[in-house]
Amino acid sequence: MSTTQTEVGNAEVYSPRKILDHPEFRVLKLGEKPAPDANIAAFYNPAHEIHLVQKPRPKPGPGQVLLHVRATGICGSDVHFWQHGRIGDSMVVTDECGSGHESAGEVVEVGEDVTQWKAGDRVAIEAGVPCSQPSCDACRTGRYNACPDVVFFSTPPFHGTLTRWHLHPAQWLHRLPDSVSFEEGSLCEPLAVALAGIERSGLRLGDPLLICGAGPIGLISLLSARAAGAEPIVITDLFQSRLDFAKKLVPGVRTVPISRNTTSKEQAEQIKQAAGLPLSVALECTGVESSVHTAVYSMKFGGKVFIIGVGKNEQVFPFMHLSANEIDVSFQYRYANQYPKAIRLVAGGLIDIKPLVTHRFPLEDAVAAFHVAADPAQGAIKVQIQD
Repeated sequence: MSTTQTEVGNAEVYSPRKILDHPEFRVLKLGEKPAPDANIAAFYNPAHEIHLVQKPRPKPGPGQVLLHVRATGICGSDVHFWQHGRIGDSMVVTDECGSGHESAGEVVEVGEDVTQWKAGDRVAIEAGVPCSQPSCDACRTGRYNACPDVVFFSTPPFHGTLTRWHLHPAQWLHRLPDSVSFEEGSLCEPLAVALAGIERSGLRLGDPLLICGAGPIGLISLLSARAAGAEPIVITDLFQSRLDFAKKLVPGVRTVPISRNTTSKEQAEQIKQAAGLPLSVALECTGVESSVHTAVYSMKFGGKVFIIGVGKNEQVFPFMHLSANEIDVSFQYRYANQYPKAIRLVAGGLIDIKPLVTHRFPLEDAVAAFHVAADPAQGAIKVQIQD
């Protein structure tokens, strides 16, 4: 990390005010066509509006790299910040805020002291930038996702990577092999989430597995779990179309539709029947209380429910069933140390994430892309914005 960033901290270096207070920053009018080289981005605000903005093209300082962002996926959290303005009590939209954190791009220019990158290099962008200081326990012990001074691009107040020109610390970029596209590089972010879940859940070769939710994280967890050797795998969802998609991705997966009129215990019996036995591990990718209950009741004695999904602040769990069956419940917050592994798995052909992208939009149409991503009836799995 450069001396400048060490002295003032990433929060100051990447302060959102530098953009919002800049004379070139403005919200584009509906239908306005920006110049082809303008630095445009998709922003949301406390009024739950999503729109394009124009902002200055930044200049890289010491230890920084200027990137042309070539592909960005829309995450459920992006949609949530737009529509609900917050996730929990610590992540709240209080001003215009840039979206996007699933990105890959091309190096355009490097700042002072940057020797590992040059113009034209292709990279995946790790959006969470911790302080990396030896005095930080989380960073020092390798669990940097817990760093209290992290700048996570697109988590308020910090602006995201869904933009044309993005400034990033050189150390938090990952080289893409020639065989890995920008599209795949951007998908390495949700893949990192799934890989962290599989690593921390302790999933082993041959473990019978339940995946709750066939959204993007559930499906990418399915691909990862199949590569990890889980068998059998059961996946659940409210929408039959998503279960059908899961079956195309991994023909051997067993699908169980979720009914709003069925109790969690009844649903768990259907899952165990589909698997042919009680399951060892659940990757819960919805965060919905009833789905967590279903996962709990599907476990064998000594099983593990690993919760990746985010849900409401307070939830009720079946305490005595967990206790009497020694079922462990664990949680995940983002990820750490997963990007290099994700890139290796994609480059090596063990995980094919390409089919997950169902819709593609140019950067100028980012607002329309958000509306498709937010509407389950449109059938989108992963919506990508490309430039």
